[in-house]
Amino acid sequence: MSITFLIIAITSVTSFIAFSRHSVREDLLFWPFAIKRQGQIYRFITHGALHADAMHLIFNMVSFYSFGIALENYLFIALFGNLSRALFAIMYTTAIIVAVIPDYFKYQNQSFYRSLGASGAVSAVVFSAITIQPKMPIQFFFIPYPIPGYIFGIGFLILSAALAKKGTGNIGHNAHFWGSIYGILFTYICAKFFAKIDLLEYFIKSVIG
Repeated sequence: MSITFLIIAITSVTSFIAFSRHSVREDLLFWPFAIKRQGQIYRFITHGALHADAMHLIFNMVSFYSFGIALENYLFIALFGNLSRALFAIMYTTAIIVAVIPDYFKYQNQSFYRSLGASGAVSAVVFSAITIQPKMPIQFFFIPYPIPGYIFGIGFLILSAALAKKGTGNIGHNAHFWGSIYGILFTYICAKFFAKIDLLEYFIKSVIG
């Protein structure tokens, strides 16, 4: 079974259960205060299977599907061969955790802060694809025309940083930013180590050229 479809299935089922069962949502969302005070470290990863509402879930899963399929079936295979699916799964799973680490240290003593969503991991997948193909055309619901991936990436990072600074809502905008950075670094390091390819050099040549 495709890893992309498996992740979508698990995330969708868990999110829909949490929509109607408030206790499930409260038990699994990212809550730095509870992690520190009660040792609930599982929240570092379980929050990635929850979403605020159906639209939040649909947007994340459509975005993940669009880029996840490309990475799993084409881009990672071209770079990593037989290791591609394992590295794809590792990147997504670890991105859920890494993307919220800054928020953990920032809010560990503040009981009010809680967040949820797979946005950090989805951002890692999107930016992993952009790192491999900087000029890949990207078009979302709110973007009427395709734009080069690296231009979208710059705009996305700026927007995520601005929303994170406001610090409102239960959606971890800060995780979008750090998830994106992690996706870039994970892909670059793996390409350098496993494929002996310098993606930074390729990125510069691709953008300038």
